[in-house]
Amino acid sequence: MIERFYLRDFLSFKEAELEFKKGLVVFTGPSGSGKSILMSSILASLGLDEAKAGLSEASINFPIKLEDIGIEEDDLTIFKQIKKDKVRHFINNQTISKKVLLNLYKTFVRHLSFRDYNDFKNENLLDLIDLFCNDTDAKHLRLIQEYKTRFTELNQLKKELSQIIEEDKKVLELREFAQFEISKIDAISPLENEDEELMQIKKELSKKEKIEEAISRAEELFNYENDISNALELLDINSSFFDDTMNELRAHFEASKERLAELGECNIEEILTRIEQISELKHRYGSVEEALNYKVQRQKELEHYESLEEQKETLFIEIKSIETELLMRAEKISLKRQKALKKIVHSFNDFLKQLYLRPASIKLLKEELCIFGLDRVEVELDGTGLDKVSSGEFNRLRLALLAVKSLQVNEGGILMLDEIDANLSGEESMSVAKVLSHLAKDYQIFVISHQPQLTSQADQHFLISRDKFSQVKVLEDEERVSEIARMISGDKITEEAIRFARGLMEEKCV
Repeated sequence: MIERFYLRDFLSFKEAELEFKKGLVVFTGPSGSGKSILMSSILASLGLDEAKAGLSEASINFPIKLEDIGIEEDDLTIFKQIKKDKVRHFINNQTISKKVLLNLYKTFVRHLSFRDYNDFKNENLLDLIDLFCNDTDAKHLRLIQEYKTRFTELNQLKKELSQIIEEDKKVLELREFAQFEISKIDAISPLENEDEELMQIKKELSKKEKIEEAISRAEELFNYENDISNALELLDINSSFFDDTMNELRAHFEASKERLAELGECNIEEILTRIEQISELKHRYGSVEEALNYKVQRQKELEHYESLEEQKETLFIEIKSIETELLMRAEKISLKRQKALKKIVHSFNDFLKQLYLRPASIKLLKEELCIFGLDRVEVELDGTGLDKVSSGEFNRLRLALLAVKSLQVNEGGILMLDEIDANLSGEESMSVAKVLSHLAKDYQIFVISHQPQLTSQADQHFLISRDKFSQVKVLEDEERVSEIARMISGDKITEEAIRFARGLMEEKCV
């Protein structure tokens, strides 16, 4: 509920501060006093209307799940709107966008001033019917959830099947492409690190003749090996270091000559051709390793294409099985809904009768299998579609539906109604008041009224008056009697109007 509302600098209002109670809150006052301005400012603070006030602030005592938008929850949620050069919105002193605010208000505020068909959406009406079904079968809601989970699985399988069918249309082309890509890599059959080895061979071949000539000249050193050893011996120098060096040098030369002999057997043209082929692969795929990985991926694709037909057949069978299962479940759900619907229609028409409306029909029509089952709900007012009824009738239909829902679940929140009793007779106004009093057990309801009947049933009554500026005053007891009497007889209040006002207040709905 809104516990407190503060307004500053908005048209005829210089400043106003109101503290609200639970239940039915009614605003009355002469025409032009500022009732609609006040209601508009309350709506604007919550994001439901265009913000025009310099400052409006509403303190809400209702769980709103602020953590979903990254704001810490508190006992009170403070909605603030400030307008200077531009409009800024805040929740608990944290800036928030208008878009987020609009999404947020839907969780705790209902505004019945325009044709919002949300309450009459098929899924919402079915949810209401399912709540009544759960009265006679405590497992019903769990079965509904199991059905929806299974239907979601069915949709996922259908999506997979659709993808396979689409792939299947292109599979020949895709298979040929994968085979072509694999064959290009296989034609070269690169080995890991082969490019590095080839470049090393190329480098060695380019120096082969120079190396051979250098080794040939250096080997003349071995002709003087004995002379050097004898000289070291005569000098009494241990020649072992020289012997080790010569042996190591001889080993290096021998290994080099063997390598040169191997290189001599290489075909330089083949080497250069191979290097060019590997370079093309690297240019296309980035590296030899990436080319080999790409080949593995294409091979997996080929395996996938070859298994498509088998997968498709398996999915067809599984989908058919689940559809049969869901169809049986949906038929059982429909039967339970049909039984529960009788109770709902009876309660709905009871409330409509109180609201002086013609009887309405709520029918379950068969539809194709969907996540809600096989049912589509159709609501008509005495054979007239919702899109053809008047705005007043539509809003009273919504009230009746909310009242029916309140029989099953304490949804709670805030209900904004503007002038719902406009152009209604006294009896019709009182009937609206009785339904609102019923709803006020769950909702905090704000309404502008010009009718004494509805006003007399208020849990809290505010009078809006205007001299230079608009002012708001909460009325109690005799003040309420006087204001209701004014609504009955005009500015010249008669004793008969006062007696009638007292009588209305004595009929206050419990």
